[in-house]
Parts: sequence; structure tokens; C-alpha cells
Amino acid sequence: MTYDGGRRTRAHDGGRRTQADRDAITVEIGYALCSAAFAAAVVFGAVAGPALLFTLPGPLETVLVRTGLVLGPALFTARVVAVLVRFQRAAGQPSQPGRTNPDS
Repeated sequence: MTYDGGRRTRAHDGGRRTQADRDAITVEIGYALCSAAFAAAVVFGAVAGPALLFTLPGPLETVLVRTGLVLGPALFTARVVAVLVRFQRAAGQPSQPGRTNPDS
């Protein structure tokens, strides 16, 4: 086995991911989806909630609900992409514990 950029790989199998790597990716995808769904629901509720709870003039109610329907999925997508990109960048950088040189 070799150690390559924070990931253990087997030299003879072309550097395929270990089970731990696959588990970490699965957990990160689950976290991205759950946190994105929660954030999107909160934003939709904050924007469209007043229109659903109170009697508002027709055009204002329509604008609030449609704005919520646009912002919710947009935030969901942005959150999933941001979490997964951050995970990919963190996994690509080798960890160097104990390194104290300020130039590192």
C-alpha cells in the first residue's frame, strides 16, 4: 500500500478508493443533501410563509410564493455544490500534521 495525498491506495490496483474513502464520500453526500434540503425549506418558509399563513392581496401572495419556489431550489443546488466542492478540495490536499514552519 502507498500513501497518496491523504488516501491509502493499493499500488497494484491503479489507486482505487478504499472502503473508508467511499464511506466518507457517502457521508458527505448525505450531509450535503440534508443540509441543503433544510436550508431550502427554511428559505421557502421565510419567503412564502406569510402568503400561506395570512390573507394577502392576490398579486403579493403570488409573488411571494413564486419567489419562494425559485429561491428554494436555487439555494438547494448552491448548497450541495458548495459542500461537495469543499469536500473535494479538502480531500485533495495532503495533511501534514506537526508542520510548524510559517512558510508552509
